[in-house]
Amino acid sequence: MAAVGEAPTLFLRKATGLVKGWSKFDAFLYSFMSVNFVTLGLFFALSVLAFVPTGQVLPALLISGVFITFLVITYAGMISVMPRAGGDYVWQSRVLTGGIAFVLAITGWWFILWYWAPVYGNILNVEVFQPLAAIFKADGLLTFLSGKNGLFTVILITVILAGFLVSLGMEGYAKVQKYCFYIGFIGLGIMFLVMLIGSRAGFASAFDQEARNLFGVNNAYTQTLKDAGGASVVPNLGFSPFFGDTLLLIPFLCFWILWPNWGATLYGEVRGASDFKRVMTGMMWGLWVTIAVALVFLLLASKFFGWQWFNAANLNYWNVVYGVGKSPIPIWSYPPLLVSFYFHNAIVQAIIVLMFGAWFLGWAGTLFLSSTRVIFAAAFDRILPERVADVSERRHVPVWALVLMLVPSVGVGALYAYTSKFSTYILDATLVIAVTFFGTAIAAAILPWRKKQLYQNSPIARYTVAGIPLITVSGVVTALFLGFNIWKWFKDDLYAVNNKQSLYFMGAMYALALVIYVVAKIYRRSQGIDLSAIHREIPVE
Repeated sequence: MAAVGEAPTLFLRKATGLVKGWSKFDAFLYSFMSVNFVTLGLFFALSVLAFVPTGQVLPALLISGVFITFLVITYAGMISVMPRAGGDYVWQSRVLTGGIAFVLAITGWWFILWYWAPVYGNILNVEVFQPLAAIFKADGLLTFLSGKNGLFTVILITVILAGFLVSLGMEGYAKVQKYCFYIGFIGLGIMFLVMLIGSRAGFASAFDQEARNLFGVNNAYTQTLKDAGGASVVPNLGFSPFFGDTLLLIPFLCFWILWPNWGATLYGEVRGASDFKRVMTGMMWGLWVTIAVALVFLLLASKFFGWQWFNAANLNYWNVVYGVGKSPIPIWSYPPLLVSFYFHNAIVQAIIVLMFGAWFLGWAGTLFLSSTRVIFAAAFDRILPERVADVSERRHVPVWALVLMLVPSVGVGALYAYTSKFSTYILDATLVIAVTFFGTAIAAAILPWRKKQLYQNSPIARYTVAGIPLITVSGVVTALFLGFNIWKWFKDDLYAVNNKQSLYFMGAMYALALVIYVVAKIYRRSQGIDLSAIHREIPVE
């Protein structure tokens, strides 16, 4: 008798091959490092306050934190319902449709993170390499780092570093995070202590001395204020006005603190992920500890640097970047570097910069780690080729998913460093991720009705607000908050991302994802596999 072919199973195999390698504390650290106070907070949020001179950052920060709390509740709820590798993709595909989920999540977690490689690389450059070159008066190295070859070299180092950290596996990377957390907090404590004990006059004197010693610039403290327009750069630090232009700061802050849920795609590998309170607590601590650190820093910066001076120094840097101004010193006024000037010793200064480099090291893996699990989940659902779901036996790393992040990131880094227009094309990289989160917020809001039995059997089902499911309330609030930020990024020139070329380019990324999905659907149908049937089932662990 002729052999009868066995019908293909829904999922690729009976088990994912991933293991639960993280504890609750590991998940907290990842959330905390994702809303990174040093890398994203100091550089991409708190350095642009002068662009809204009539706004107040303290109330803007607290308002943002309150709304992002609803995002945390939403994601913790979705994790407790479906604690699977893949996060946004898995939830959206099971609540919305496979096509919507693939287009939103693959664009927002796979393609877009290629374009974050230059962002990470630039931060490594301005926070570690350039300050060290300046401290040791390595003028040739500083010039190299400021050029195209230097930028590409640093991006390449960043990509290799991120790939190496992910290749360690969940347990290996968790160990790196712990060491970085402790070292980074010691450095932060030293900085805060100097800012608390030291005086503004003492800092001004130290800055003038080191600027003259390192860069040959006289009266740099006073010149910084003059170059930025004097003491009118920003009003005094406070809580008023609470609304008005203060709300304009929120979309800036969301470049930094919108990511406490960054580890949501990894919860198939976190122990106790089905415990709603446990998951929510980890992400909540990641968010609010960061906000507390930022509040302390802002108050100390006002005392130590002088609030107008702190914003003037940052404004000068960005004016130089955009070619509309000048700055007394040729590098960014990186706060840990500025505080290290108090010691007038190159070795001590370098140690402080390197200690703060631990914030980058603990954060670097976030460039690829979360994305690999979304790619893996799509392959496990048979949309992407089977090999993409292969997992290494020793460290349980989805190797080919990592390759799909690494290789394109190198090409993107070259385009970013050596072409003048490519940086414009990727301005909307943050916006695209927020759109992915928006899709999950909608899925969460309708979950109790779209997947009624699944919802009723989950821990989140017992939480309601005036009889309305908590996850619906949090999903709606999250969607409104994300919608506000997306609308401002689209509409307002202030945020420098509403560029038509960038919108067209990101639109092409969505189109690419749609084409991949349509091709996969047709191909799998020819094999007798129904992707829609797969998306009606919960993936195995």
